[in-house]
Formats: sequence, structure tokens, C-alpha cells
Amino acid sequence: MNTYVCHARVTASLVGCTALVLALTGTTAAQAHTRDPGRQTLAAGDGWASEGAGTTGGSAATADRVYTVATWAEFRAALAVAGTAPRIIKVRGTVDPVAEGCAAFQAPGYDFAAYLEKYSPESWGLDTDLSGEPADSPEGLRAASAANQDKVIKANVPANTTIIGVGENAGIRGGSLQIKGVDNVIVRNLTIEAPLDCFPQWDPTDTATGAWNSEYDAVAVHGSTHVWIDHNTLTDGRYPDSTLPTYFGEVYQQHDGLLDVVRGANYVTASWNSFQDHDKTLLIGNSDSAAADDAGKLKVTLHHNLFDGIVERAPRVRFGQVDVYNNHFVVGEGQSYSYSFGVGISSQLYAEKNAFSLPDGISPAKTLKKWSEAPLTAQKNYVNGAPVDLIAVHNAEIPAETLQSGAGWTPTLRTKVDSPRAVPGIVDHRAGAGEIC
Repeated sequence: MNTYVCHARVTASLVGCTALVLALTGTTAAQAHTRDPGRQTLAAGDGWASEGAGTTGGSAATADRVYTVATWAEFRAALAVAGTAPRIIKVRGTVDPVAEGCAAFQAPGYDFAAYLEKYSPESWGLDTDLSGEPADSPEGLRAASAANQDKVIKANVPANTTIIGVGENAGIRGGSLQIKGVDNVIVRNLTIEAPLDCFPQWDPTDTATGAWNSEYDAVAVHGSTHVWIDHNTLTDGRYPDSTLPTYFGEVYQQHDGLLDVVRGANYVTASWNSFQDHDKTLLIGNSDSAAADDAGKLKVTLHHNLFDGIVERAPRVRFGQVDVYNNHFVVGEGQSYSYSFGVGISSQLYAEKNAFSLPDGISPAKTLKKWSEAPLTAQKNYVNGAPVDLIAVHNAEIPAETLQSGAGWTPTLRTKVDSPRAVPGIVDHRAGAGEIC
């Protein structure tokens, strides 16, 4: 079926946004019964989110439940309108809940210098965590400040909602979309700069040397079903990890995930997104002990996404049947890189016809990381333009983490699957925000 798509890079010389009728390879997408992308729905058979009744978001919204917003306050107000009847929220420009800076969230009396002085390893040691500290202690005041930020930057998304950016430059800067315990949500065409945790907590007992721990995912899918995340750009933006300071010999980590799918979430498709310049990127299943919530769920499809400058978790999987095909993974020269596919407890990862662009010195063996004993399928993937058996290479070079082949299932919910040789050209030019209008 034809899909109306706006290619910003291709049509930059055109005035406005022209609806191009294209029959694109696997263009995710949307049913072309309308030129309004806010009313487009996930195509039949397009990944796990098309299972059953599929994902329609707010496509059937009446005129009085279509909102155009230009500020964070307007955005949250549109989300808060009562009822679960379909709604469409169109974001114009960039909405920013942290425009006034971190100081706006500080509890009276909070002093970061005092925090560093009291909890330094030399003063506090590394054997006792900070739980139980009184409300007027540096940790208590940090927690109160963090609670202030939490109240402001999280946006709870109701059922039957489409959130879509208007044009090429719409986005959310420093906010966290909470898709929690609902059904039927679409998020498209937004540049989302990962939230910067203003008040990370020091945990002396985290590893042998302690660590800073942060909150807030850019998009959190928690216990929700039928969610389509499409044509977004998710990135650390102005605050890459390389710019973060170090305290107590550890990076002052202020980022969590870009997209997490956790706690019994199910039937999710993430397509044609650009994930950029981030460490712990995409987590599917957040705990080995969550079998009661997650077993038989966490069914997720990732296709035609660009992972560029990503250190790890692209994705890291527990429990779920996760279909990963036609994505492009780009590791830059000199970039920190740990792995792409993390194989966790009871996971059934099926990775097929993806493309990897790796620099000299990064072996294809590193693309896989074993956390728990769980078989996976990894076939017909290409590295630097040539076919590579990722499991065989991994097992030969990292025998201490031998992986078993055979995920035990075969994906059926796919649209057109492209040749892995063609994936870099296709994905690099069509993934991310600004590509639909």
C-alpha cells in the first residue's frame, strides 16, 4: 500500500512539506487512507504491535480531541484531558520542561558541595548505602530535589493516543514519556533529547568502587500493549556522556535509557527511528526476577532503525520474543562500544538481515553479549558489506560466553524485508524525525 512520506533531506528545497506518494521498501507504516500523519495507523503485519486488533492510536479522534501544543504545559494538559476516547496531540516546535535549568528543582537547603563532602569514599566509605538518611541530610535534600524534577518532567500518556511532531523540527527536550499500563499508543516524528537527571544518587555499594545512578528514560513503555514508536530521533543531544563530569573517580551519570520496554509490556513495534550518541539505549525486560510479569510477554519488533554512536543495549533482552531485522548499527572510530545485542534470561532474540558498520579494531564478535543461557537466531547479517555469522564469530573469539543458536520461533509479522546489503543506504536516509509530515 502506498504511504505518504515527507523526506526532509530530499525535499529541503521545497516550500513546506510535500506529500510524496511512495511505494517504499518496508516503509512502516501507515495506512494511506489519509494525508494527515496524525491519523495514520500501523499497517497490518508490521511487527508485534500489529498483533490482534493492531495499533491505531488516536487516529479516530473527533475534532474536539485534536490538540496542537507548543509548550510543555500545553502538552501535559492535552494528555490530562479526561477520558480514553481517541486523541491526537500535535507538537509544534520544541517543548522543554527543564527550560529554567536544574536550579528550579532544588529543594531549599540543597548543596551539592555538601553532598560530595559527606558521602565521599574517604568520609563515608564504600560499605553502606545512603538509604535511611534523614530528610535534612544532603541525601534527603537530594531526594527531595529529585522528586521535584520527577513531578515536572514525566508525562503520562493515556490509551488511544497519537503523539506526533508537526513538520521537521518538532521535539521534546528533557521530558520523559511514560506509556504506563495503557493500550494503543503511537509516538511519531519527534526529536527527543534524553532527560538529564539533575540529581543522580551516589551508591557506594554499587560495584567495588561505587557508582552514580540516574533516573528517567526518554520513552518508557511499562506494562502497556500495542505501542508503535516510529520515525523519531532519540539522542543525548546537547549533553553526551563525554561532557559529564567525574566525582569520586566515577562518571556523574545523568542519563538512563532512550527506550525501555518493561514490566509485562507487550506488542510493541519500533520502526524507522534514529538512536544516537547514548550508552544504555534500549532495554527489553528490566529484571531477571520479573518472570511473573514478563514471561510470555515483551514481544517487540525493531526494524529499519539506525543505531549510531550507541555503546550498548541495542537491545538487551530478557524473556521476550524480540524480532530485530533490517537495522543499521554504526560504531564510530574511537567510540566507546560494548555490544549491540544483549542475550538475557529466557530471551528469544531473532536477529536477521541487519547491517553493521564497524571500524578497524572492533570485531563482529563484540556485537553479541551473553548475560544468561538463552538461545538466539542471528542469521544473514552483514558487517561492513559482507555476510558474517555473528554467533560463530562470537563463539570462536569469546569461548567463555558460548551462545546457542536457534531462538525456537520464527517471526511472521513483517512487511517487506530488505537485503542487508541495501540496509545502510535505506535506513540512513529515511530513519529519524523529520521524515514524515
